[in-house]
Amino acid sequence: MEDALSRRLVPDELWEITGPLLPGFAPRPQGGGTAGACPRAVFTAVVYVLTTGVAWRRLPASFGVSPATAHRRFSAWSAAGVWRLLHRAVLDQLGSTGEVDWSAAMGVSDGLCKP
Repeated sequence: MEDALSRRLVPDELWEITGPLLPGFAPRPQGGGTAGACPRAVFTAVVYVLTTGVAWRRLPASFGVSPATAHRRFSAWSAAGVWRLLHRAVLDQLGSTGEVDWSAAMGVSDGLCKP
């Protein structure tokens, strides 16, 4: 899906950071499964669900990804620590261009706040 909503949810600059962080998927021996889904379309569908709060089963068909595939990949990416890696990569990118005021961050280590 390449429409205005998709480009707004996942602009090229974000995808350039995200794409390399996503683990690959192999076809399942019994066939079917998630191997044929475009990773960017799946990521965009996941971002849509997470930012709107819509139920997975209500994911619009216009994303070109089934709700089951989007949820399965979200779960796999969560287990693989993709969200922490993505958070760090975005902060590194913004920090390298001077867009983050690190002096405002207190007690933060690897994305976890210390008491």
